[in-house]
Amino acid sequence: MATNSKYKKLIKEAGQGLKQQRNRLTSDVQTRITQELEALKQALEKKDPKRISKAGDKLTESYDQFLAGYKKSTVREYAEAIIIAVVLALFIRTFVVQAFKIPSGSMESTLLIGDHILVSKFKYGVKIPFTDSRLFASPHPNRGDVIVFIYPVDPSKDFIKRVIAVEGDLVRVSGRDVYVNGERTTEPYAVYDDNAREPRENFGPARVPRDSVFVLGDNRDKSYDSRFWGFVKENKIKGKAFIVYWSWDSNNFGLRWRRIGHLLH
Repeated sequence: MATNSKYKKLIKEAGQGLKQQRNRLTSDVQTRITQELEALKQALEKKDPKRISKAGDKLTESYDQFLAGYKKSTVREYAEAIIIAVVLALFIRTFVVQAFKIPSGSMESTLLIGDHILVSKFKYGVKIPFTDSRLFASPHPNRGDVIVFIYPVDPSKDFIKRVIAVEGDLVRVSGRDVYVNGERTTEPYAVYDDNAREPRENFGPARVPRDSVFVLGDNRDKSYDSRFWGFVKENKIKGKAFIVYWSWDSNNFGLRWRRIGHLLH
């Protein structure tokens, strides 16, 4: 029984090796191994020990001569596939899109705690890794864009807010009113808490510096934003948020199906 198991394993490995190495084997060698495989299979079916031993020895000899290296090739192929997949994933994450999870309520109700979003990394130009430089000319952020950026106070953290004013704009915040270039803005996305205990932070008037933006959270009374720590440099922006691809409500321990696929405006 142990011998039969050994030869059944040999049949399996030789068959896999033949398939794996078919392109590099001559037709004569392929025919030889195919015939030896068939002979060993028939011997096992007949349960003839002498035929099994003889056919097994022949196939073992051919396997060692022509196919023994296929396992190494298979491992190499898997390793190469994994490396390519990792490199591709890193490329996509660095230059194309990146996933982020919303941890706080500063952007409610545009974004909820537990939303998972995708951010376009090339919207404002392709950023060179480990630098603040970008390749290719790109448009500046627009008012209303929801962006992910490196938090100016703590570079180890990423923040997500909405662009309210851009380079050259004169911005002022007074209570619930936001003025850009002297005009009061219309903000259908802005949310206020009538029961908020802390007073709202006023700001300005101040002009947005070159290559910078002024950002606010949509949930104005629960957002720590440009009103408190100033402007965001454009070279610190990671990208523009554009879609919710997953949303989990931890309070009710359930999936928010209606949030999936929600486009951000």
